[in-house]
Amino acid sequence: MTRAARSVASPKVVSIEDFRPIARQRIPKSVFDYLDGGAEGEVTLRENCRIFNDVTFRPRHAVALADCSMCSSVLGFNLSLPIMLAPVGYSRLMHPGGEMAAARAAGRAGIGYILSTISGHKLEDVRAASTGPVFYQLYLMGGRGAAEAAIERARVAGFNALVVTIDTPVSGIRERDYRNGMKELISGGPLQKIPFLPQILSRPGWLVSYLLDGGLPGLPNVIVPGKGQMPLVDINAALAESAVTWADFSWIRKIWKGPIVVKGVLTADDARRSIDAGAAAISVSNHGGRQLDGVPASLRALPEVVEAVKGQIDVLMDGGVRRGTDVAKALCMGARAVLCGRAYAYGLAAAGEAGVDRAIEILRVDLERTLRLLGCPSVEALDRSYVNVPKSWEAS
Repeated sequence: MTRAARSVASPKVVSIEDFRPIARQRIPKSVFDYLDGGAEGEVTLRENCRIFNDVTFRPRHAVALADCSMCSSVLGFNLSLPIMLAPVGYSRLMHPGGEMAAARAAGRAGIGYILSTISGHKLEDVRAASTGPVFYQLYLMGGRGAAEAAIERARVAGFNALVVTIDTPVSGIRERDYRNGMKELISGGPLQKIPFLPQILSRPGWLVSYLLDGGLPGLPNVIVPGKGQMPLVDINAALAESAVTWADFSWIRKIWKGPIVVKGVLTADDARRSIDAGAAAISVSNHGGRQLDGVPASLRALPEVVEAVKGQIDVLMDGGVRRGTDVAKALCMGARAVLCGRAYAYGLAAAGEAGVDRAIEILRVDLERTLRLLGCPSVEALDRSYVNVPKSWEAS
């Protein structure tokens, strides 16, 4: 067992939050704050986690449970837990294993994995690494030609669904990234990187693994016609030229015949438009508080979206999930499953694949304990009768 694996296997690592200080000590400040931070004043980032406290449980005691089933499904794909690993860009900067490590861990655990367009590993390799369902998250970076090529590659590689993110016409202003040099690390020249060298040199273990991995990876899944692979660039500029509109779903559906998930829905109107655009599922998401600061927490937006969908398609939710109790609350309020991003990315940054394994196991144990304490036999049986929801949250 490696030193990193031993660190996350420690009895002291009992919650997702316990990974944060380990990750902070292992990776440079710029990379950690990219993972940990949000947009502007980070109001929505904090609220994503805090708001779970506003929902309380209504347990059923003195209930004999021989077993609790945590099996679920999304889009007909069976999951051992109602959890999928959300797309996390630049994962390979957090650990050389990056997306490959996360996909392998998800497959072993029997849950799904969603690969970000902003991946340092080829989508074909990531798909082959997992034994579970794998979805491809699509940005239109590089233009329509690059997107069409990526969609076709995902189809041939056997990806199970396409996840189209609609909340990123430009990248949110993540102030920590500007202060700590993430932009310079990714796309700056040698002279621009000099002021930030001390933080990199203070993490020699990360630096050695980074150099052995070949240094800064490009974007192997963004192949621009006539130009080749897109290098890691200022994402602000790349996204500003490739905003997704509802009209784009027409041509996306023509070349992708599998299910489509629309990610970034916060209102009933966008939920209904997603259905009209051909979505098989939607994810209630504010991008982890990384886009428009001041929008509602994902859990707060969930009732409105669930009411609008009326069971026509699967509703997923991501944002602020750190515990099994969070998963249970989201399911009680109508989510089919949750997407976890930071929850596993902290583990990845702390200890690579072993960290992702441990993060998933923590959530699994948490959720099973929650079901038993609720007196609920399965995740499929969770509903609003198990929670108290503030009346102000009721969908109008």
